[in-house]
Amino acid sequence: MKTNVLNRLVPEGYRPYQGAETYRNMTHQVIPEVKTTNINKVIHDIGKLFDRLDIQDGMTLSFHHHLRDGDAVMNMVLAEIKQRNLQNLTLAPSAIFPVHAPLVELIESGQVSNLYTNYVNGPVADAVTAGKLKGLLVMDTHGGRPRAIESGELKIDIAFIAVPACDPHGNGNGMEGPNACGVLGYPIADMKHARIKVAVTDHLIDVIKDGEIDGDYIDHVLVVDKIGDARHIVSGTTRPTHDPVQLKIAGNTIRLIEALGMIKQGMSFQTGAGGTSMAVAQLLKNRMTALGVKGSFASGGITGFLVDMLENGLFERLHDVQCFDLKAVESYRVNPHHLFMDASSYANPHHPDPIVNRLDLVILGATEVDLDFNVNVTTDSHDNIIGGSGGHADTAYGARLAIITTNLVKTRLPIIKDKVTTITTPGETIDAIVTERGIAIHPRRTDLIDMLKDTSLPVMTIEALRDKALAMTGKPDPIKHHDDVVGIVRYRDGTVIDCLYRKEDVTP
Repeated sequence: MKTNVLNRLVPEGYRPYQGAETYRNMTHQVIPEVKTTNINKVIHDIGKLFDRLDIQDGMTLSFHHHLRDGDAVMNMVLAEIKQRNLQNLTLAPSAIFPVHAPLVELIESGQVSNLYTNYVNGPVADAVTAGKLKGLLVMDTHGGRPRAIESGELKIDIAFIAVPACDPHGNGNGMEGPNACGVLGYPIADMKHARIKVAVTDHLIDVIKDGEIDGDYIDHVLVVDKIGDARHIVSGTTRPTHDPVQLKIAGNTIRLIEALGMIKQGMSFQTGAGGTSMAVAQLLKNRMTALGVKGSFASGGITGFLVDMLENGLFERLHDVQCFDLKAVESYRVNPHHLFMDASSYANPHHPDPIVNRLDLVILGATEVDLDFNVNVTTDSHDNIIGGSGGHADTAYGARLAIITTNLVKTRLPIIKDKVTTITTPGETIDAIVTERGIAIHPRRTDLIDMLKDTSLPVMTIEALRDKALAMTGKPDPIKHHDDVVGIVRYRDGTVIDCLYRKEDVTP
């Protein structure tokens, strides 16, 4: 295998990561959109649908994750795949959650041999870590996935699109129905470019007036009892923190942002859905209110905290690619300033003006950070797959100021390390690391370092932060894994930034 510029191995046949700006020199092409000629689309039986689709061994099927851990669509398709004994399929869901545990059996049997996704945790992640997937797990970013689909690099045979409300023509939205999940930003590339598209709904109505899903692209409308349970959109990563350490990190983050003059009229902002990130959003709301600041927009996956900020006049609008809780779902339904955003216009590096490139500030999390400011959100410190980039690498590249918030130590392990286990986001795109015991600024940002010289903020080198962590934990034992590659982590331009390796024991 060859290596990339970060000295990480790259399997043969894949392009190595050469830097965050390399995509500018790449040829950008978009394959033709695929519209339908079907007229009678509605069908009420998944078995009859499969007969009509003539799904064959070796095909690629895609799904989206707006229902998150409440999704039922992928599992009902998996059950039909199992019954028909289809083999060697590639699945391309935008994310995989614990609810998708039935996929493990199909991985072990070889019925599903390859996975393309942006995020995976739970039993499927454990199965891949253990080397049970016959082929490879390919992990893209939220912007990298539509880039791969639009360019024809990821060829989708059939897209199954969970649609909370749909009409007989296939027009649909996420605002209506018993399982309304809000914005449907991730399946738009699939809808336009997959060979066959199936809208799966549990709420068929006569006419959809406001729809993200365009029936002109939809070949079939499958009506089922339930597409899932929207109550489970809120999961473990979308609940606020009450942890005093994380609250201190949030406080340090707001002090840093204010010292750098980022809390200002017209500011644009994005934060993740983790507890610390949402605590930062709460504190930012307080400071913006106190200073009389109104921002231009907040973006990304939208939480109730950001909805509160919109409703309180702290932002002019929200650009939303997915709703992280039911308050955001309701806001999208009723507020004209809560705007739809598809994944390509959100973060595709080849889009002419992606929203991520308009961001002033982004707050992101980490499972590990190293001395080169490389960040890991794909594996834990034991080398188990637990997540993925999502929009992490996309927003870190695009924002004027990218801040990582993290505990210095978690479960008696240092989070600041000499080298991260897996590189998800390259350090060249990270500006600051904020912990409860200190703040490190990337050495290339001499402008920020100069601005902070006369403040009382606990600014120090990344090496000093590492030493503080090791003083508390001692030096951890090296991670042991096999040389077998079970997956690759791709940067937003499709180049390989790191590999994932087989590990027999997936329990920390």
